[in-house]
Amino acid sequence: MALQATALVTSKWLARAVKVQGKMRVLDTSWYLPKLRRNAKSEFKKKHVPGAAFFDIDQCCDKTSPLDHMLPSEDYFAEYVGKLGIENDTHVVVYDGSEFGAFSAPRVWWMFRVFGHSAVSMLNGGLRNWELEGRPVSDRYVRPTATEFKASLNRSWIKTYEDILDNLETKEFQVVDARPTGRFKGLDPEPRDNTEPGHIPGSISIPFHSFLSPSGHFLPKEQLQALFARAGVDLDRPLCVLCGSAVTACHVAVAAHECGHPGCQCTTVGGRSGTPAPCPSTSYQMAEGNICDNRKDLGPMVLGWITCAVVAVVVWPFGICMTSSCEVTASSRLAKFPRMSKKLLY
Repeated sequence: MALQATALVTSKWLARAVKVQGKMRVLDTSWYLPKLRRNAKSEFKKKHVPGAAFFDIDQCCDKTSPLDHMLPSEDYFAEYVGKLGIENDTHVVVYDGSEFGAFSAPRVWWMFRVFGHSAVSMLNGGLRNWELEGRPVSDRYVRPTATEFKASLNRSWIKTYEDILDNLETKEFQVVDARPTGRFKGLDPEPRDNTEPGHIPGSISIPFHSFLSPSGHFLPKEQLQALFARAGVDLDRPLCVLCGSAVTACHVAVAAHECGHPGCQCTTVGGRSGTPAPCPSTSYQMAEGNICDNRKDLGPMVLGWITCAVVAVVVWPFGICMTSSCEVTASSRLAKFPRMSKKLLY
């Protein structure tokens, strides 16, 4: 039976676990948008949770894809993770150094699950709160001894480009967009070139930071459930989550998991499937707790590329869904996929 682990752990728990030095590997999974001009790896070298290794999502990805952060192959993920000293019975704990308390860590949490590793947790509150609570940090790094890890991608949790197109008509699953409201509305520019503003028809806006408290911790279960309810998300139905580059969409996956969602299915387009994908249902936007139809106000919609794949919360970049998997989609570049631009505009 596969090892199971709670999705979120406290800094108090981790501080004790680090001292015990059992079969656990702590990973600093920090990644920042280029505009922030922060070098995650350099920051790791200066300070990190004692004993942590660095997980680079720009390296552990499908480098043959023109899209950012597409999932790597099983073999590549297994080799990358094995070099970090992780085996199939290792409890992995991930965190990042974002001021949000969680930014890229949910993505790596999801990646481990999609490749069949359920023994993965996330430090609730991130490095930010670890330091605020006076926990120790270190600049010392000892390279882990490489070992063997076997990855098993749950392909049943992967949605294809065709699945997303079909869903525009069938509406079998819901789509949640984790980007900031301005980008969802098409009022603010996308951070990447050749990406049109707007959103996928029928998608629901819940910005990723909505799932976090001012302190940077994930909201309690009851508040997360209320947040989904206000947005019109039915947690008894499949979910597909998206953002701009397959990172923050995973906040939705973590939140749904905490609410008892059976799992998340992930969509993967671009990369392996080679084509961009859009997504479903009636355009909504969440504005200060109110849900309003936003369709008339938007220009070109944002196409999504499915990156991903799955397990309790999924994301090849992002997504959430039925049973025990999650769906994820990310904004893609219309310029690269001109045949989609006319068909899906509204």
